[in-house]
Amino acid sequence: MHTPASIAVVSARGAQRWDAGHPWIFRSDVIQRPAAEPGTVQVRDPRGRPLGQALWSPASEISLRLLDRDPGAELDGEWWHSRLAAAIGRRASLAGQASAYRLVHGEGDGLPSLVVDRYDRWLVVQLMSAGLEAARAPIVDALRALTGCEGILARNDAAVRTREGLPRETALLHGAVPQEVEVEEHGVRYLAAPWTGQKTGAFLDQRENRALVGRVARGRALDCFSYHGSFALHLARGADDVLALDVSAHALERAHANAARNGYANLRTREANAFDFLREEERAGARYDTIVLDPPAFAKTRAALPGALRGYKDVNLRAMRLLGPGGLLFTASCSYHLTKPLFLEMLEAAAADSGRRVALRELRGQPLDHPELLTVPETGYIKGALLEAMD
Repeated sequence: MHTPASIAVVSARGAQRWDAGHPWIFRSDVIQRPAAEPGTVQVRDPRGRPLGQALWSPASEISLRLLDRDPGAELDGEWWHSRLAAAIGRRASLAGQASAYRLVHGEGDGLPSLVVDRYDRWLVVQLMSAGLEAARAPIVDALRALTGCEGILARNDAAVRTREGLPRETALLHGAVPQEVEVEEHGVRYLAAPWTGQKTGAFLDQRENRALVGRVARGRALDCFSYHGSFALHLARGADDVLALDVSAHALERAHANAARNGYANLRTREANAFDFLREEERAGARYDTIVLDPPAFAKTRAALPGALRGYKDVNLRAMRLLGPGGLLFTASCSYHLTKPLFLEMLEAAAADSGRRVALRELRGQPLDHPELLTVPETGYIKGALLEAMD
């Protein structure tokens, strides 16, 4: 039974967002705010018609996140178990390919603001809304039952939690989670750092693109923005010589250790700024057979997009000029604000200015465990392209 305190009334525009397939309703479209604490509430349109149930975040600009279109559904432990089981089941085919992958991709799995990543026998979660935080206990119980994990770590240190009125913290929720976990993907092993690493411990969203690079790599290879060498490790499987480039000496130490872990003697590291290095190599007339560009997000806000586009074009232009005849370039962007059309336009402009004939071999996106919903653009951010120098 829903009391008036646990009911939110939204505008016609807010209701239309749900009808169009987007789970968010913003503060400006909440006509009647629930008097309830963060948690789950029933949502109704201006005529009083029940629309479904949502996570309620009183302090957030995103006030309501759709959970269930059934206004009478019991959002209890059994509900969370069922919804999480469905998400985990979609990843069943990945178990034989990798020991680290995403089990829950937030809105992409109908579980808004929840991220769950598996690292072998351990899980790392992110609870990124106040409404979801209220359901922490049943979520943890369901994950324990469904996975049999030895530990669950909350990496609740994302900036979005501040906007939700939540503390930023890293906390152990169950069992024990080691500082480092060795994981394997498509035959390559590396160390993830659940407590301190980027995101939840490693970049899992490029896993299948790394495998692609490993299949096509040859000759002299260059991995720019290498970080811990994730792409470089796959390059080393097919290339004669691999140079992993990064501005962080500490990151390159981890890349070197990961190479030794796999027995790759053909992987070298260099501490350098990728922009400067590519210009110097172009002036020196250097040539590479395989190049990877996987930079950090240059456009973290919409306002930063013009400058980011210049940066993306510059590194891609230099890389294209460094390719030998028939050379391959895998290039990617993880900037959400750089849309797929803009990404392709940028590559076209870089190719035009490079003076090379560059062919598009393959367009790439996100893997199975990072579903991108067509009606929820926020679920997608990875764009990738495999290019070939035709001259």
